[in-house]
Amino acid sequence: MKDIPVHRMQDRCNIGLEIKHFTPGSQPKEVETLGVHRDDHYLFFILRNGSASLMVDFNEVHFAESSLYYLLPGQVHQPTRYNMGDGWFVAVDAPLIPPDYRMVFEGQLRLQQLYQLNPQQLEECHNVLTLLENKYNSNEDDAFYLPVIHSLLQSFLGMVATCYCNAIHGSRQLLRPAQLSQQFKKLLTENMRTLKSPSGYAIKLNVSESYLNEALKKTTGLSVSYWIMQEVVLEAKRLLYYSELNTKQIAHNLGYDDHTYFSRLFKRVAGSTPLEFRRHYRK
Repeated sequence: MKDIPVHRMQDRCNIGLEIKHFTPGSQPKEVETLGVHRDDHYLFFILRNGSASLMVDFNEVHFAESSLYYLLPGQVHQPTRYNMGDGWFVAVDAPLIPPDYRMVFEGQLRLQQLYQLNPQQLEECHNVLTLLENKYNSNEDDAFYLPVIHSLLQSFLGMVATCYCNAIHGSRQLLRPAQLSQQFKKLLTENMRTLKSPSGYAIKLNVSESYLNEALKKTTGLSVSYWIMQEVVLEAKRLLYYSELNTKQIAHNLGYDDHTYFSRLFKRVAGSTPLEFRRHYRK
């Protein structure tokens, strides 16, 4: 593998959405053999019953009954166990997700967690997704086909955003430090190859560096520079494990002209050199 494959929404469909309802025995074989990859779109999963596991950025996520989960664009993942009895899979192009919802989905600096749906939430999501799938599979020439699909999709996305927002923050109104942390995470994901200074992110966010540090420490317990290095090293780990790029190529990919400096930085953060990490995880 020269680099990590990217699955693109435009190759799946032309309306920015794909939805599938899985029932026992209906999972396509290609899902079970799906290799390591990224997506350029969001993925949402609801498991009504059964079980499944995903490896997401070196963390194994175990799905249980009544669980909700999502993957962000760019996260490296691979199914490791797939025995879904009854559940939903929804792929959504990022432009279809309102900015307020994206703030909730993208604002977590740590890996997003499974959300356990209560019976009412599970039933509501199932009902909306059933309507969405029925309309999705209907005649595309029907009047208002796309507006109806997008309206139903917005209802589902709103339900998911509400679940995660309430779980993390306790209410819809986010405190300023939490809002700032979410904005920082979005900027970090988009700019970590070219911008690595805490002051640079503070300028983009229109706050002082000290206030940004204070906000991050209040919401995560850790500093801005810590999260910048974590994001850089995570991307380096992905490339070391899943691609055949050498350390020098990975360093340049991540914005470092001096690959020896990058190797020292990687060892300080990860506890091993890039080559030691690759050998350990590939043995």
